[in-house]
Amino acid sequence: MIYKHRTPSGVRCDLVEEVVCEHLSPLEQALIDRGIAVTFRGQAWSMNCREWVYFDCFLDTSEIRKRIPFPNFVHDHSHRGTHDGKERGLVCTICHDGIMGVYEPVPGKPIFRG
Repeated sequence: MIYKHRTPSGVRCDLVEEVVCEHLSPLEQALIDRGIAVTFRGQAWSMNCREWVYFDCFLDTSEIRKRIPFPNFVHDHSHRGTHDGKERGLVCTICHDGIMGVYEPVPGKPIFRG
């Protein structure tokens, strides 16, 4: 994905960022279009993860699935860690990419429904 950007001094440049696989890309683009902040992008957890993107919102996966079609190998994921973080989102089990949000709704954070 290429983002058009201006530096503080006004210089135009294109930023190229890694993107999630085609199976999760519609969700990633919808979140970006809605202006939801990315809190982390990269390889999370282990070598079995490729590109995981964490958004600063709660992802209502059941509502998202009603609006965005996913292949059957895109699974809901939730992890309620006691010491290593909490997350909820969707994972592509073929490409090992993920789109994550906060584990549960939090006052002041948006709820994304698709």
